[in-house]
Amino acid sequence: MGRADRQFKDQVYVQLGRLGKALGSPKRLELLDLLAQAPRTVEALAQAAGLNLANASKHLQALRAVRLVAARKNGLYVSYRVSSLTVTMFSRALRRLAEERLAEIADVTRRYLDGREGLEPVDGKELLKRVRSGTVTVLDVRPREEYLAGHIPGAVSIPLSQLGRRLRELPRGRTIVAYCRGPYCVLALKAIELLGKNGFQAIRLADGIPDWRAKRLPVAMGEK
Repeated sequence: MGRADRQFKDQVYVQLGRLGKALGSPKRLELLDLLAQAPRTVEALAQAAGLNLANASKHLQALRAVRLVAARKNGLYVSYRVSSLTVTMFSRALRRLAEERLAEIADVTRRYLDGREGLEPVDGKELLKRVRSGTVTVLDVRPREEYLAGHIPGAVSIPLSQLGRRLRELPRGRTIVAYCRGPYCVLALKAIELLGKNGFQAIRLADGIPDWRAKRLPVAMGEK
């Protein structure tokens, strides 16, 4: 290999290394996961990720430096979004690779879910059939802006923070299938615990909207 060839390869891998370095923070991975749901302000991202505003801004700037996220200023607020669908798909692929190669993830998940409800056993297409036939109600418990940015067709939007006072909006004669941002989001888990205590038959769907899109299942946007 000639000197020019070696320099070419070195330069390419330096850039790949920049991307890896930007992704080497657990909180940045969580921020990407949150932004895969919908664009958010720095303030909203900081609250959702358990960060103070200064640290959230630093993490977002690091992601922006390698063009994984883009920023837009709206008045006094700065809103962030993932820069492309490829970023969301990469984030999901990284999660699945970690699940495959790191037994620690399964151990942590198993300990947390021990004694809690099982996952919805049907696949996405079967779930959509059940929605259309009226045998289940799909409940999206994410914040409203995430629902509007993309949701399972036919899903009802009741954010977890409002669920306790809106139980009467849910039918008693159907199974409630609750979902949120994906397998490591706890919003749906808390929702089914609340529903169970109030006499509903409720189960959790582990898939989030990025998983739904990756499986080429339909995603609705807006109110309907």
